[in-house]
Amino acid sequence: MKGWLPLTFGLLAVVGGAVWTVQGLGYVEGSVMTDQRIWAVLGPAVVLIGLVALWFGLRARRRR
Repeated sequence: MKGWLPLTFGLLAVVGGAVWTVQGLGYVEGSVMTDQRIWAVLGPAVVLIGLVALWFGLRARRRR
């Protein structure tokens, strides 16, 4: 079970960051985040952090 925490965090960060990005760009309606530039900028940053966490989690699992 080594590496499951970074994998879980990474996956959640990638999905959450993607949602923030599309909301910030105005593709998802019905939120206070819609069409707000800050979310269109923060979303990809969170996706990148999530991808790094996924990479570390996969490396930890391969080292077994």
